[in-house]
Amino acid sequence: MAACIDDSRNQNMNNSFSSYPNRCQINNSLCSLIHIMKPNSSNLVSYKTIDSSKLVLNDGDEDYAWLKIREEAKSNAKQEPILSKYYCSLILSHHSLESALANHLAEKLSNSSLASDVLYEVFFSVLDQDREIKTAIRDDLKAVKDRDPACISYVHCFLNFKGFLACQAHRVAHKLWSQGRTIPAYLIQSRVSEVFAVDIHPGAKIGHGILLDHATGIVIGETAVIGDNVSILHNVTLGGTGKVTGDRHPKVGDGVMIGAGTQILGNVKIGEGAKIGAGSVVLKEVPPNATSVGNPARLVGGNDRAKI
Repeated sequence: MAACIDDSRNQNMNNSFSSYPNRCQINNSLCSLIHIMKPNSSNLVSYKTIDSSKLVLNDGDEDYAWLKIREEAKSNAKQEPILSKYYCSLILSHHSLESALANHLAEKLSNSSLASDVLYEVFFSVLDQDREIKTAIRDDLKAVKDRDPACISYVHCFLNFKGFLACQAHRVAHKLWSQGRTIPAYLIQSRVSEVFAVDIHPGAKIGHGILLDHATGIVIGETAVIGDNVSILHNVTLGGTGKVTGDRHPKVGDGVMIGAGTQILGNVKIGEGAKIGAGSVVLKEVPPNATSVGNPARLVGGNDRAKI
C-alpha cells in the first residue's frame, strides 16, 4: 500500500496538469514569449487602454474585464519586475478570467489532502459554463473598485481581496448546492472558512455587485438572501435566532450597507437602501432607506425612533 501511494504521488508530480488541458502551464520561456521578463519592453502593454465602465460582459462583446485585468497585470510587472513570474502564472498565462479565477481559488484552497488540480476542475467546470456567475464576477469586481477606496485596481482586487475571492467561491458552491451536489459544496464552504475566515452556507442566495469589505468574520446562514449592490463589512452575522427551523435567516434588499460587527438575526427583512450602523443587533424589520443603529437597533433620523 505504501509503495502504491508513493508511486501515485510521484506520477502526479511528474505529470502535473497533464490531465487538465484548460489549466495553463507556466515556465520561463512562456514569460519571455509574452515580454513579461523585459521591463523596458515597449510591447509590455500593446493594446489600447480599456474603459473600466464597460466591464459587464454582454453577448458578442469583448471581455473588457479580463482585458483590463491583463493590462493592469502587465503594467504592474513593468513597475515591479521581481513580480513578473507571479503575474505571469496567475494572470497572463491564462486564456480567460474564469480560468485564472479557477486556478487562483484552487491554489488558495488546496491542501495536502485536496489537490489544486481537483479543485481547479470543480471551479472551472462551473465558472466556464454558467453565464449568470460570469456576469456576477464582473459586477463584483466593479463594485469593489467603485466602492472600496483601498482598491487600487481590478487586478489588485482579483489577486488580493479575500472578500471578493470568498464570494466567488461561494457562487460555485451555491451552484453545486442547487444541483444537489452537497458534498463538494460543503467542502468549498469549509475550505473558504478556514482560509479566508468567511463562512457562507452554500444554500445562501447572493446577488450581483457585492462588496465584502475586509471580510474577516462574516457569517451568512443557509436561508439568507442578499440582493444586488450590497456592502457588508467584517464580523457581520446574518444568522438565526436559534429558536426556529426552516426559513430562519435575514433577507437583505438591494443597495443595503451593513456596518462592521452587526448581527442581524432571524427571518427579518432589511429594506432596499437601508443602512445598519456598526455593532448593531437587529431583530426586526428595517424599512427601505432607513438608518438603524444600536443594541437593540433603533431607527435614527426623522420622527420615527422606534426600536426595531
